Amino acid sequence: MDSKEFISFRKKLNKTQTQMAQLLGTSVKAIHSYEQGWRSVPVHAERQLLFLIARIKGDKESGKSCWTIKRCPPERKKKCPAWEFRAGDLCWFVNGTICEGVIHENWKEKMKMCRSCDVFSSMV
Repeated sequence: MDSKEFISFRKKLNKTQTQMAQLLGTSVKAIHSYEQGWRSVPVHAERQLLFLIARIKGDKESGKSCWTIKRCPPERKKKCPAWEFRAGDLCWFVNGTICEGVIHENWKEKMKMCRSCDVFSSMV
């Protein structure tokens, strides 16, 4: 997540920098640093910010889960944590999901794929 995206999401949440620091459990100075691009946004802060955006927006358009949208075959679906925990709208948030037949090793790699996915893009 770059500084412009961070600022955009903070504004979508209608939060000041101080309120954002409280939500993310960090300092106002850290928020300034993320927004100025002096520091990269840590994974835990990015995940929490995206989660908050998802809860505000929700999937009002389709109401469908990721396995329906992506037409996952039953054998893949049964192995996927998104299916196991009925988190079809939060598949991007759950590590270990089997998107496009691949389990990604880390959050950064997973988010590269998620950012081009219809499920994630409908949320942001």
